[in-house]
Parts: sequence; C-alpha cells; structure tokens
Amino acid sequence: MPEMPEVETIRRTLADKLMGRKITRVEIGLSRLIKWPTVPEFQAMITDRTIVKLDRRGKYLLIHLDNNFVLVIHLRMTGRLYYVTPGTPYDKFTHIVFNFGNGDGLLYADARTLGTLYLLPEDELWRIAGLAAMGPEPLSDEFTLEYFTAMLSKRRAKIKSVLLNQQLIGGLGNIYVDEALAIAGINPERIASTISETEVKYLYQAVNQVIADGIAHGGTTFRDYRDGTGQSGSHQHHLHVYGRANQPCRRCGAIIARKEVAGRGTHYCPNCQK
Repeated sequence: MPEMPEVETIRRTLADKLMGRKITRVEIGLSRLIKWPTVPEFQAMITDRTIVKLDRRGKYLLIHLDNNFVLVIHLRMTGRLYYVTPGTPYDKFTHIVFNFGNGDGLLYADARTLGTLYLLPEDELWRIAGLAAMGPEPLSDEFTLEYFTAMLSKRRAKIKSVLLNQQLIGGLGNIYVDEALAIAGINPERIASTISETEVKYLYQAVNQVIADGIAHGGTTFRDYRDGTGQSGSHQHHLHVYGRANQPCRRCGAIIARKEVAGRGTHYCPNCQK
C-alpha cells in the first residue's frame, strides 16, 4: 500500500492544487528519504522552481518542474503526500514539507519511513531501477490481451507471484491481485502457464476492472492511505476477498480463506477459486 489506484487518486486530487505553483522552500527532517541527489543539492535544485505537470507510472508519482527535472516519489508502505493550507496541523510523521509562497504546503509523512524521493533530469529517470524496468500497466494501450496471454504462457511460477512482478505488470499490488483472481475465479497458486485461454481473458478483464474500480472509489483505506487532500478512499467497502478472511464469499457464501502465497498474505474463496 498504496498501489496504482491510490497513487493515481493522489495525483488527481493534487493536480489542480499544484499545477503552476512555485516551491519557495523545502524543509527536510529525515535526510535518508532523499535518495538522489544530496540533500543540499536537492533543496537548491527544487527551490524557486514551478510545478508544470503531474504524472504517474505504476506506483511512482512524477512531479515535473520548469527546469526539466522530475521529483519522483515512491510512497512504499506508509508514505502519505497531501496538501495543506495555513493553520492545518501537521501529521506527527511529517518528514518533508514543500512550501509555497502563499503559506500553503505539500507534506510528505511516513510512519515506517520506507518511502523514497528522487530529483532527476527528465532524461535520466532510467537511473531508478524499478521505474526503468516496469512492465505495461493495466488500462494502458500497452497492456493488451495479446501481451497478457503471451506473458502468462511463458511463466511457470504461481499466478499470484507473476501478477505481483512489476517488471511484467506495473502497478499491481497485493490487494488488487487478490481481487482480480477472485473475480476471475482462479486459485492464486495456479501455475500461470496452465491457465486456459478463456480463463486468461477473464483474468485480463478482471485486472483492468479492479484497477478502474479502485480509482473510481478513491482507493482503498485500511489504515494509512489518504488522498492528496487527506481523505480516505472507499474501495475497502467493495472488496470481494482481500481483508475478509473468515467472512462469507459474496458470490457463493463459502468462508474466505487466508494463506501465504508468494510470500504475501493471500485471500481467496476455496470454493470459487478451486
């Protein structure tokens, strides 16, 4: 957490507030969150620069500046990025504050401090390994049924592991993988290459559906996630299996199970996903 729908929601809720704003000062309370360049260089290169565009790639938020540099933010497990006006109390886990001329600010808070921030020229984003090697993401033109079918046919790993691989599909995380597999009726331990052509079509549609639904509902909030204005998402109220262990399946009534698959806690219906 957060995954692609959450980061996209943050981008959308921040875009109007940040576009055209000049960063007048940056306060950095935890320097190890800045991975490149050094903290003094980071502050010097971003101060008095204007935000011209907000993009997203997978789980990375990309804030483009008027000097052709990009502020790249990966929120990891508990990172939060939200806009505040004068007088708004700071989150106790706030570590970085981007100040604007009118007293407003953009806050980066992170309870577990696993997030990362980079400031790179637009043509050097390849330096971030996870960004450079990322596969096509759901809902994109590159993420076609043909690509998905060919990719799965070559994989002899468990389907859960394959869907979580960011080099194969960008942006999918634990919540939305479990949800897609539940909707498609596929057991998370199935070997990817054994999935039939019909099942692949269902799974492809399910992957796109869960991402679109997650965005439509403003993301999934269990504990830490908030959008760019500090609001919770509502997709947790629409989940089929994730976080619903020992509760009845919405489709058949069987009890939702939880087990470790691909090193991750995995939720599934033992009846619908045999």
